[in-house]
Amino acid sequence: MNHTHALTISKELAVTESQVRATAELLDGGATIPFIARYRKEATGSLDEVSIAGIRDSIERLKELDARRDAILKSLERNGHLTDALKEKVMAADSLPVLEDIYLPYKPKRKTKGMAAREKGLAELAEMIMEQNRINPVKEAQKFVGPETGVPSMEDALAGARDIIAELINEHEDARLRLRRLFLEKGIIRSHVAKGMEQRGVKYKDYFDWEEPARKAPSHRILALRRGEKEDVLSLTMAPPAEEALGVLEAIFVTGDGEDSEQVRTAAHDAYKRLLARSMETELRLKLKEKAEKKAIYVFVENLRRLLLAPPLGPKQVMGIDPGFKTGCKLACLDKQGKLLCHETIFPHMSKTKEKESYDTVKLLCDKYNIEAIAIGNGTAGRETEAFINAVEFNSTPLVVMVNESGASVYSASKVARDEFPDHDITVRGAVSIGRRLMDPLSELVKIDPKAIGVGQYQHDVDQVNLKQSLDDTVMSCVNEVGVDLNRASARLLSYVSGLGPALAENIVAFRNENGPFLSRESLAGVPRLGPKAFEQCAGFLRIPDGINPLDSSAVHPESYHVVDAIAKDLECTVNDLIYHQHVRKKIDLSRYVTDTIGLPTLTDIMAELARPGRDPRDSFEAFCFAEGIDKIEDLRPGMKLPGVVTNVTAFGAFVDIGVHQDGLVHVSNLADRFVKDPADIVRVNQKVTVTVLDVDIDRKRISLSMKDTLKNSNDKKVGKKKKKDVKTPKPAIKQPAGKGFNHPFRDALKGI
Repeated sequence: MNHTHALTISKELAVTESQVRATAELLDGGATIPFIARYRKEATGSLDEVSIAGIRDSIERLKELDARRDAILKSLERNGHLTDALKEKVMAADSLPVLEDIYLPYKPKRKTKGMAAREKGLAELAEMIMEQNRINPVKEAQKFVGPETGVPSMEDALAGARDIIAELINEHEDARLRLRRLFLEKGIIRSHVAKGMEQRGVKYKDYFDWEEPARKAPSHRILALRRGEKEDVLSLTMAPPAEEALGVLEAIFVTGDGEDSEQVRTAAHDAYKRLLARSMETELRLKLKEKAEKKAIYVFVENLRRLLLAPPLGPKQVMGIDPGFKTGCKLACLDKQGKLLCHETIFPHMSKTKEKESYDTVKLLCDKYNIEAIAIGNGTAGRETEAFINAVEFNSTPLVVMVNESGASVYSASKVARDEFPDHDITVRGAVSIGRRLMDPLSELVKIDPKAIGVGQYQHDVDQVNLKQSLDDTVMSCVNEVGVDLNRASARLLSYVSGLGPALAENIVAFRNENGPFLSRESLAGVPRLGPKAFEQCAGFLRIPDGINPLDSSAVHPESYHVVDAIAKDLECTVNDLIYHQHVRKKIDLSRYVTDTIGLPTLTDIMAELARPGRDPRDSFEAFCFAEGIDKIEDLRPGMKLPGVVTNVTAFGAFVDIGVHQDGLVHVSNLADRFVKDPADIVRVNQKVTVTVLDVDIDRKRISLSMKDTLKNSNDKKVGKKKKKDVKTPKPAIKQPAGKGFNHPFRDALKGI
């Protein structure tokens, strides 16, 4: 990495140049972000994953800039334009727009009006007019009229000269820089409904006649407007007031008040309307799109992280139920490792006879397999199935939990599911997935494309490469933060461990199946194609709870085992003594073990692991129940206070599942009794909250909710338990007039993206 790039990145990210260089060197050496953040703190100055990812992305951006710079220099040299001064300007450009502005006058182009005018010899006339020495343009233009020049009239001569001037103005670096700044600071977004699209584009109704400053437009609105334009529903423009833009150009180029200056003014107006306005609007659109995409991806990433790190129930005997009415409910009984023990289909919602048969089947299976918890998918017939299960008189009552089943059908039809259960159909796989999600959400959700989980915002409208990179980073971060049980993890889960990937993950599983469980991290050396570099990257994130070495169950990296052994030797105790006896650990003087490669950050992490080896960073599992008697949208009425679970957080609010098969929207204006700029500051995915029903629209299946005056209950452990006043038999729901945030035109679209 050269000095300029290191300095640029350090200023952008507010880190030191040495941190940038160290991180870049580790990344070049094949180290992953989780590995660098966890095990190379001395080298990077304890940078976190966000900073490391930022350095990586900045390096890639600067590489793209360098590649474009090299291409431009080659083009300039090939066409005879390159001078020392021009090369210096190209090398000093710090962004693509600036670089392109420098290159624009020399860039090969299709034949333009200005080029045609130059071929007719009108450059001299344009130059005289541009000097604005109070010449008579009409008189001078007559000199260029004639068959030998191909200019038929004085008007044509002046028009040609203005075309040349307009192109010179368009290519002027300072003019473009000032206009770019004006567009960014004072640009106005305007949208209008396209002719004849009023009915087809009803979901964009709020934007049929819309106007707002571009710099203040929130990310979700920018993406919504762009989508409306893409669907030919909206006509969209982005520009500052024309008089201000023209004023910028006149201030630069019009230097007098004579007739020649009027020609320059006319050319400047033409340059703006025909060339600069389009170019600057394109740049503004791209700038706003990048900003909106960055925010949308951030929202998606944060939601996904919360979902992946949801509290696990842990190793229990679980029954997973994929509910349904006519097709029945699919049951799957799983052991504590998630292995399928049996499956069955029941029909509790068809008739009294079928209900009785289903009752007996569930009770029999729960007794036979010692079922400790029942996971019920929250889709169609979910609440009805929950009520049926709660009515069963078990010998030993299991915990009953509603589980978000978003993406379960995607998993059921995937290659991963087919490989896991080649002899079972998609209905069985779906029930298994629901049961496993309760036991360990992370292990199961990594098998599904994050875009199918249902926590994104305009995810199909953003750059898919950037989105995939961010989502992959997030999944890998979560997997490595939690750690993976080497002897129980699926190949899919192992593939996200630092340094592995699909091929090595498959090799680990095959080796485990052939040779039995791993007894130590050292035995990973026997896995085909898993070399020293891969071992270095992955070993600290793999756990062996019952291994030979007690440190194998912790996040202490094998490269640091010798430090723990030295501590134990100095204290004349065993490693187990260090783990299980706090009074022994208190005797440790960490400063004695600092070396050139292991500093206090790593030693502090080792001490934390000795205190709680293999600690799961996720919260403890807490059961949640929806309000009884509120099972469908028709049961709702304004004023009800109900428990719910946040399923998605967007830039304009949060969607909350209240157990009626249709998530309600808490608009950002109804999240708290104060102004909320970012909903993520108030709520997060999987958070238990109490909401008040504001409006219900049964026809359009829209529910408007509020969290004002109820936020204080959002972390109350009792949220979700039945309250008498919340479960009265409701009056029939009435279609209410839409309140603020109720008719957001994209909430339906969001549910499908």
